Amino acid sequence: MGAFEYTALDAGGKERTGILEGDTPRHIRQLLREQQLLPVAVSEVAQKEAKRQRSFSLLRRVSPADLTLFTRQLATLVRAGLPLEESLLAVSQQTEKPRVQSIVLGVRARVMEGHTLADGFAEFPGVFPEIYRATVAAGEQAGHLDDVLERLAEYTETREEMRQKVLAALLYPIFLTVMCFGIVSLLLVFVVPKVVAVFVAQKAQLPLITRLLIATSAFLRSYGIYLLIAAVLAYALFRRWQRDPAARRRFQRLQLRMPLIGKLTRGFNNARFTRTFSILCASAVPVLEAMRISAEVVTNLPMRDAVTDAAARVREGAPIGRSLAATRQFPPMTIHLISSGESSGQLEHMLERAAISQERELDGLLSAMVGLLGPLLIVVMGLFVMGIVFAMLLPIFEINQLIH
Repeated sequence: MGAFEYTALDAGGKERTGILEGDTPRHIRQLLREQQLLPVAVSEVAQKEAKRQRSFSLLRRVSPADLTLFTRQLATLVRAGLPLEESLLAVSQQTEKPRVQSIVLGVRARVMEGHTLADGFAEFPGVFPEIYRATVAAGEQAGHLDDVLERLAEYTETREEMRQKVLAALLYPIFLTVMCFGIVSLLLVFVVPKVVAVFVAQKAQLPLITRLLIATSAFLRSYGIYLLIAAVLAYALFRRWQRDPAARRRFQRLQLRMPLIGKLTRGFNNARFTRTFSILCASAVPVLEAMRISAEVVTNLPMRDAVTDAAARVREGAPIGRSLAATRQFPPMTIHLISSGESSGQLEHMLERAAISQERELDGLLSAMVGLLGPLLIVVMGLFVMGIVFAMLLPIFEINQLIH
């Protein structure tokens, strides 16, 4: 039995869409006819999701918030003792998003066919990442699926919380930057020419700052559209250049050397790596497999290469902490905690402690950055506007002095 999405017409010719469980598309069409509906299109959820992942779509992915909510609901129901298929059915009925509902029912259909929950998740690799599938598979093999789902729920909630913090930290400075650029551009393009035209008509000797303002305004009015087109083309070329792994690796290596950006990038990826490594070790995933999966969540390619190189040393018998330290890509605190965890046999707890420490440091850095950038951008915008106003008022003061 599988889950199928359908499009059908009712007796009035109105289009209806939904999800039904059945053995084959023919069975689904028969069920629709029994409901007095005319089948138009029937497709299996897994196949449709695979096509959606391959094609371009603005709604390609299930959001992290949806995955977090699904994980917490499933963990709660399984912990309460409900059978897995009933838990999945309840979660599908709880969600208000048709796409999430179809995916959950697709997973449930695989479970009802006798497959494991991890196999059901494997049908939707674009929705459930590899860490998700590997952790669930380890939990099912160990017979502790409820505990593993609880850890996954906490993991997804922590990642979503960190993502929201990063977005919130960046939103305010970006908004102020756009507002500053927009206000200054409007003043230069529309306001300045009308005010300065009076002084130009008098053919008076204007102050240097006013002449610079007039030249800047004329340049923007004449070439502003070309500057905008050039900026868009430069961004498009940069994105195309970043598709090359070697080019992206060089750029991201440069990012790590930048004072503030490098610290943020290193902290963010270190937190993701240690948090992922921790939950995989706690779920009884083998260390080498856990390191391989944890490397996939690291978005910075030089740091990902460092984890891969460390895993190769661990495979040869070297300690994890010493192998990571040799790459010189991870903070000393993380290395010391991992080494301590190895020697004491509490690696997963020390990894979790390292993740918490890095997340707190990252949170403090983001808060300080927002607290500093906000007033700084306001001051910069004020200086620009003050310069424009001063350049327009200075000729008026000079005219008044000549009159008196």
